[in-house]
Amino acid sequence: MATFQTLPGFREFYPEDFARRNHVFRLWRQTASTHGFAEYDAPVLEPLELYKAKSGDEIEGQLFSFTDKGGREVALRPEMTPTVCRLIGAKASALKRPIKWFSIGEFYRYERMQKGRGRCFSQFNADIFGEPGPEAEIELIALLTQCLCAFGLTEQDFYVRLSDRNLWFYYLEALGLDEPRIRAVLGVVDKFEKAGDDAFKAYTEQFGELDATLKAKVLAFLQIKSLAALEALLAPIGGDKLAARLVEWRKLLGGLTAMGLERFIEVDLGVVRGLAYYTGFVFEAFDRKGELRALAGGGRYDDLVQKLGGPAFPAVGFAVGDMTFALLLEQRGLMPTLVQVPDVYCVIGGEAERIAAFGAIQKIRVSGYRVDYPMKDIAFGKQLKAASDSGAKLALIFGADELAKGVVKIRNLGDRTESEVPSADVLATVREFFTS
Repeated sequence: MATFQTLPGFREFYPEDFARRNHVFRLWRQTASTHGFAEYDAPVLEPLELYKAKSGDEIEGQLFSFTDKGGREVALRPEMTPTVCRLIGAKASALKRPIKWFSIGEFYRYERMQKGRGRCFSQFNADIFGEPGPEAEIELIALLTQCLCAFGLTEQDFYVRLSDRNLWFYYLEALGLDEPRIRAVLGVVDKFEKAGDDAFKAYTEQFGELDATLKAKVLAFLQIKSLAALEALLAPIGGDKLAARLVEWRKLLGGLTAMGLERFIEVDLGVVRGLAYYTGFVFEAFDRKGELRALAGGGRYDDLVQKLGGPAFPAVGFAVGDMTFALLLEQRGLMPTLVQVPDVYCVIGGEAERIAAFGAIQKIRVSGYRVDYPMKDIAFGKQLKAASDSGAKLALIFGADELAKGVVKIRNLGDRTESEVPSADVLATVREFFTS
């Protein structure tokens, strides 16, 4: 007989694993709510053309895509950004700005599996639409930071690397490069941390060897790690674009400092995020030990809503993946062991006692308490042991003697004290116990 297994790169969640995932999602939702973000959802299946319009035809090789029974080219969503841009574009004129939305959903990518990356994963996504200034970045980076700190992580565990694609464009433009060469240099910067000097090969193949002086200036800019160093390097160049951009940098870093978040932030112009749709500030969160993939990433994408058919609409957002984040929590000992136990366990004599118990069980459950009981008749002693082993705080004993007297025996499983209460008072007694 065939044994069926989970498809490669996909996951199943047994109850204890699902409880841990729900714990993560619950804190993400709570954090987003405190920051004033509203939750939304959208289809897991989208037109394939939506992703091609955003990322080009080459994206199809990374997707679970197919032709559906209606002859439509569709794909399981690999990310939320194109979808949320579609939603915003459809109702842009009716939405009050700024729009602060978040979602938690499952996504699919057909790619090589590795540590912290599968073909099916969940993400927390947060975006702000309609705010063109760095105030949106301040709000989102504050949210991102708290999404990690809510679990007990500190600046000793993670940091946020902050960069700026616009600044790169203006700087390289001031050095005399045209747009195609600028984009090629940004491709170099994106790969430089992993590939080193080999990252320049793609540029060389396309445009020839980069002038040695220009290359040195690119590398110097790439190494900048503070606002002071950035201001010092740009001072001799001047120009309105660079000056105006530095004003935005001061506002962004000043706002984060005012929030007390400067200890999490590092200026790092080596981060440009390879996705070409980013148009301004970009940022990524990493663990301090450098053992894991990026925990989160995002940035500004002011042109994407319009590119996907909507009106011109400023936007900035980020995503946190659940797989790498869960690895970090486990490494730091911050992923709790979540045991789902009943509040109340009912010990039941025979069939008559069972019928009597069912009314009390239902009333207690409707009141919000978790109640468990044996579904089959088993020895009284075994039931009492099961009650003790269950983790419940109270045991309700429905025996023949109790039924005859019209009472229920209540045992505190913590201190083993017992009392008898009239059957009509069981719910009130349980409530009093758990609220006192």
